[in-house]
Amino acid sequence: MDALGYVGATVAAVAGGAINALGGGGTLVTFPALIGLGVPSVAANMTNTVALSVGHVGGTWAQRDGLHGQRHRLTRLLVAGAVGGLAGALLLNSTSDERLRQIIPVLLGAATLLLALQPTLRHRLGRHAAGEGRPDAVWLVPAVAGAAVYGGYFGAGLGVMLLAVLGLGVHEPLNRANVLKQLLALAINLVAAVFFVFTGEVWWGLAGLMAAGSLVGGVFGGLLAGRLDPDRFRVVVVAVGAVITVVYALRVW
Repeated sequence: MDALGYVGATVAAVAGGAINALGGGGTLVTFPALIGLGVPSVAANMTNTVALSVGHVGGTWAQRDGLHGQRHRLTRLLVAGAVGGLAGALLLNSTSDERLRQIIPVLLGAATLLLALQPTLRHRLGRHAAGEGRPDAVWLVPAVAGAAVYGGYFGAGLGVMLLAVLGLGVHEPLNRANVLKQLLALAINLVAAVFFVFTGEVWWGLAGLMAAGSLVGGVFGGLLAGRLDPDRFRVVVVAVGAVITVVYALRVW
């Protein structure tokens, strides 16, 4: 890959980090960018996960106070997330480039749909949280594990998926469920990223530049968060995701 390709990947990572800071969906930019630069599908997925996983650390640390009083559920949910994330990573490692290329439109479409439904989910989950104080749902742990498998395999839209599961299952105010979501997403992505390190599929030059770019983008997005309308920005990201999904579907199907 020439220097222009590395610059393009870094710019995509800056954009992805900013999008994640503003509401999520950064993988809808970074993953297609890697594919467009000629990185094979499986390597692009793994490289993207390794590069962007560091971005969850800052978000979790910034909101750590919201984890107070949730220690009783942390161990089992983190274990479920880690096991599911590893299972998803193993599944990806056993997937051929051609098979993954065929299902990319489905994965991108699912992530785009989840992002489009985010405001509706937040509204309904916010109303559901009025019943806080009740025990966690009995299905919570397997549901988190199932979401984690998806996260370890692809990851785009994982935050929205986790928030939906937690919002319905933990009976906490939405802001506290969101902090728990951040920690689980961090655990899932880190477990998958550590596994990918040993597969030999990660393009380390790209991963390093993209990690730095995503951090810069995250800071930039955080500064813009109070100035931009998140709902309008989400519409733009969803529109981009929909176009990318259609383009990929036409190319591979």
